[in-house]
Amino acid sequence: MTATVAGWISYAADAGTVVADDADSAAALVRASRYIANFYLNRVTSTPPDVVTDNATYEAAALELATPGFFSKTYTADQQKVLSKVGDIQWTVRGNASGAEAATPISTTIEAMFYPYLIERGSTPALMLSIGRSSGL
Repeated sequence: MTATVAGWISYAADAGTVVADDADSAAALVRASRYIANFYLNRVTSTPPDVVTDNATYEAAALELATPGFFSKTYTADQQKVLSKVGDIQWTVRGNASGAEAATPISTTIEAMFYPYLIERGSTPALMLSIGRSSGL
């Protein structure tokens, strides 16, 4: 990976977002780089171009900067639920309610970036939380 704080500043500026060149941004970029390497690069069939990996890292860094530790949170299956009824509100657990399956937050933007390179297209471990471009990038 070639992602840098300077590259992130440029990437963010293209979207009209400001990223500071400071210790918090550098730390968020390190956490994001680790997440991308461990969660995505271990699951690819072919190595994505550096620009894809870097841009995904910048997206992850924005989430990490906004919420430090964003990608280190895990959810048990009993925490993974969807609203299935509105009148007299009802939730339905997704997956194994015993808590045997764990999930991690993902970004739909990052998923889309890596989609062409994933081992099994569209395959992602049990997921609980999908977020889009809420980082503002």
